[in-house]
Amino acid sequence: MNNQNHIIPCNVVKNYNYFRVVVVMVPLPAQGHLNQLLHLSQLLSTFDIPIHFVGTATHNRQAQLRRVHNGQTNHPIEFHDFDIPPFPCPPPNPAATHKFPSHLIPSFTAAAVHLHRPLLAFLQALSSKVKRLVVIHDSLMSSAIQGVDSLPNTETYSFHTVSAFAIALHSLERKGFVYGRNDGEMTTIYEEYFPKELNVVSMEECFPTEFLELIRTQFRQLPKMGAGKIYNTCKVIEGQFLDVIKRVEPEFRHWALGPFNPVKISSSMQSCSSHSCMAWLDQQEPRSVIYVSFGTTTAMKDQQIKEIAIGLARSDQKFIWVLRDADNGDVFNTSEIRKSKLPEGYDHLIGDRGLVIRDWAPQVEILSHWATGGFMTHCGWNSCMESMTTGVPVAAWPMHSDQPRNTVLMTMVLRVGVVLEEWRQELVTAHAVEEVVRKLMVSEEGAEVRRNAERLGNIVRQSVEDDGESRREFEAFVAHISR
Repeated sequence: MNNQNHIIPCNVVKNYNYFRVVVVMVPLPAQGHLNQLLHLSQLLSTFDIPIHFVGTATHNRQAQLRRVHNGQTNHPIEFHDFDIPPFPCPPPNPAATHKFPSHLIPSFTAAAVHLHRPLLAFLQALSSKVKRLVVIHDSLMSSAIQGVDSLPNTETYSFHTVSAFAIALHSLERKGFVYGRNDGEMTTIYEEYFPKELNVVSMEECFPTEFLELIRTQFRQLPKMGAGKIYNTCKVIEGQFLDVIKRVEPEFRHWALGPFNPVKISSSMQSCSSHSCMAWLDQQEPRSVIYVSFGTTTAMKDQQIKEIAIGLARSDQKFIWVLRDADNGDVFNTSEIRKSKLPEGYDHLIGDRGLVIRDWAPQVEILSHWATGGFMTHCGWNSCMESMTTGVPVAAWPMHSDQPRNTVLMTMVLRVGVVLEEWRQELVTAHAVEEVVRKLMVSEEGAEVRRNAERLGNIVRQSVEDDGESRREFEAFVAHISR
């Protein structure tokens, strides 16, 4: 079905009285956040629920351009483009002191602040025409939904885009826990689930000061009477950490609705993916290729890119490497896109063993392909969930944000990956890259990790089948909002 943008004035809203529930999605305008709520939108639409996806025209277009279709829908998702004042879009800075993409903060702040007025007007018009209006908003977009709780027939759910492991840690920290300085229940919980040997890094190390303040500001503005919290994870992966969240925050209902990404590649999805890398993968041996990608917010220095290139070449393993610069606030502003240079003669050096992709790559399809046997990743939560659902083990190279904590979950708790090197390393050498690729792809230690990843992938895929645990959780949520 056609999923074009629908720019609907707030005084011209369809009458949805014949539906028990209508859902409005309010994402943060960053790829990893847009992607998750768009996947959730597609899943909910299969239950005959109309979905409205709101944002700026630029970010709605971005979400649709990079969209992975799940092949199922009962209602086309309606995209609503709201105008906001222009915001700065500086290019990513690979030489920045902190690896966090601070260049995106102006776009985050602009959306959180300036979407509030048009969004509230739209929701006011919509709430009067439906039996129940459900607003699912990114936890970092709380400013945009101020006042929504006062609307009739409306309930809000905050969506958290990171692992339950990271959220549980953050919840404990927000309660004032400091390791070794607190007594009582919080200490007991912390020491049981996050023992010292995990060596979990602090929030202050993961984020720059200005983003920590944005997090605090948005969490202070979370609706006091919100109907619950939603997570892109599932009990079969993170059941113990979901239990921690429920114990620390018993005042909310918590819904683990993941995995959001498609866990099976349908024929319709395959037909949508015409990328040349898929034909290259078809020619490789089973589980022989390592996929290398560091997400949409990683900017690397030229010297680091050179070290990766040499390390991959020396590993003697087949690889697909997505080599793109980090997104800026407007991905369609291509005037300042940096194209990193590879070592001279690199194509000749790797021959047909490697493929370097300079544009957008179909990650879910690549990870789902039978030839893909490993994934070198920054451990962003989208990438973690996609690797786990496809049963592909990871070589973890975290950069910032929740990624160092996700790395602990993937490598030390779930044991479906190996760590590249200490994540704060100024320069990761070609030797380190070569070693970790060999460890993951051809060593005995890697074989155990690969078996763990395959086993977990099977469990997760079974959980989304009819009467599986994840499927039951999702159906319970749909029944709850449709009551």
